[in-house]
Amino acid sequence: MTIAITGASGQLGQLVLNRLSEQENAEPIIALMRTPARPTLHTIETRRFDYSQVETLIPGLTGVDTLVLISSSEIGQRVTQHRNVIAAAQSAGVKRIIYTSVLHADVSALSLADEHRATEAALQASGLSFTTLRNGWYSENYTASVKPALDGGAFIGSAGKGLISSASRADYAEALAITATDSHHSGRIYELAGDTAWTLAELAAEISLQSGKQIPYLDLPANEYAQALIKFGLPDGLAAAIASWDNAASRGALFDDGHQLSALIGRPTTSLAASVASALE
Repeated sequence: MTIAITGASGQLGQLVLNRLSEQENAEPIIALMRTPARPTLHTIETRRFDYSQVETLIPGLTGVDTLVLISSSEIGQRVTQHRNVIAAAQSAGVKRIIYTSVLHADVSALSLADEHRATEAALQASGLSFTTLRNGWYSENYTASVKPALDGGAFIGSAGKGLISSASRADYAEALAITATDSHHSGRIYELAGDTAWTLAELAAEISLQSGKQIPYLDLPANEYAQALIKFGLPDGLAAAIASWDNAASRGALFDDGHQLSALIGRPTTSLAASVASALE
């Protein structure tokens, strides 16, 4: 069985490649990316694969049995891009797709969810076998701001007291590797999230504990948070989107207590404390 991973040069894609290649009797692996690079592992073939360049898709998927479809990072273009990939998979004879959706995509208030809902519908209509991994938030989405918070003296956000059930990218990558190599997961939808939920105030407290510097959490109205992000150099649209995601988190959009991720990977998910420690290294 040959497994291909889209977005293989990205942060999640690289982790999936590593997990798959580490497995005993590893299946043949193909890394799909916009600009193919020399593979770091001799067992991995690289192919050009651009979600928006239709002519690259069928050749990229030729001979592939299982496709790990890591969702595009281009918000606003995902539906068209994902439909392109699904159509190419049908034409190329791909047998199964593993898709990275978003937590509780069917009911989520996150602005991201619309494109994921449309992709899930396209998979359902395709006739292909598929597994849907509805990923919760990466802890790194927030811990990337640990050092800026230390520099600025506060952790800012707009999530209020909303609980965030995050896990590390490595946790989600492990789930992708497991489902990609076991067809028994076909037809399943998994709601994947961290074992322990936390608030941004608790994140700030953990940063304070580990750094030895008092870092309060400053909760801002969404529009003020967006303006602060713009001042830090983020594009207007991205700043507004991030603020809206925090606002959705304040209403429970990033919370889940089903523990499906730890059950799937067979171990506890990475703790907030461990993620903060990594960010401080």
